[in-house]
Amino acid sequence: MNEVNEYIVIPLPEAFNMKANFGYLQRNKNECMYEIENDNITRVIAIGEIQTLVQIKVNEKNQMVVHFLKGKPRDPNKVVHYIREWFDLDNDLTPFYEIAKADPLLKMPVKDFYGLRLIGIPDLFEALCWGVLGQQINLGFAYTLKRQFVEKFGESIEWDGKNYWIFPSYERIAQLTPKDLADIKMTVKKSEYIIGIAKLMASGELFKEKLMEAGHFKEVEKSLIKIRGIGPWTANYVLMRCLRFPTAFPIDDVGLINAVKTLLNMDRKPTKEEILALSIPWANWESYATFYLWRVLY
Repeated sequence: MNEVNEYIVIPLPEAFNMKANFGYLQRNKNECMYEIENDNITRVIAIGEIQTLVQIKVNEKNQMVVHFLKGKPRDPNKVVHYIREWFDLDNDLTPFYEIAKADPLLKMPVKDFYGLRLIGIPDLFEALCWGVLGQQINLGFAYTLKRQFVEKFGESIEWDGKNYWIFPSYERIAQLTPKDLADIKMTVKKSEYIIGIAKLMASGELFKEKLMEAGHFKEVEKSLIKIRGIGPWTANYVLMRCLRFPTAFPIDDVGLINAVKTLLNMDRKPTKEEILALSIPWANWESYATFYLWRVLY
């Protein structure tokens, strides 16, 4: 495979809107896992030990064109699989849009962001770390912590004078102590949680396929909550964005609560019971409903 000239084309579903998806990906300038410039996404996709720098563009035929810039993938189909999972391309959103059209909370977000996919985090360690980093802080500060963590412990590929980062491996983080993370402005507890997760993965006790083998949503949720530092919010965040359970529902999420309050013009925060009642029509689409509601404010 020639480095710059090789590319693959991924057909996109009709319900895919480049601006909606790229708009989500550009919501914070501190994002360090990819760069978007001139409607091109450039990022490293790591499959095992093979790290491939790709540039992704959507053409006028509603196709995703993926150019390999640096690093030869042994199996390009695995890169395609990663991208399809990242953008949730294999999910038919027609039933969700049918539900949303008549829903008092969802009809406006769906109209504004039609074609937005539930952007995922296919790597389990990255998803768990992002969930822990984001606990009880605002989104902007979470991005700052992630950048500090990635740039201190991750690897990078240089291209055209820029560094493109790869999320730190659990193997490397498992070797650390909380003191090694002291320069990153997170709590000691979060450092302990992240190292603990890395050690579970390094020992083979925790991995994506094993979680998925549990099958039932509630069983997988229980397995995650048993891990130190993973509560219901973080578990459902990972169930949504990595393990792709459509019924994942972080009901106590501040962003979700504020979006409901905003859309219903409430002068107080809605209660958990009120949100549960509002969510009844979203059965089997709770994760997508949450993602679209998040997008109202974030």
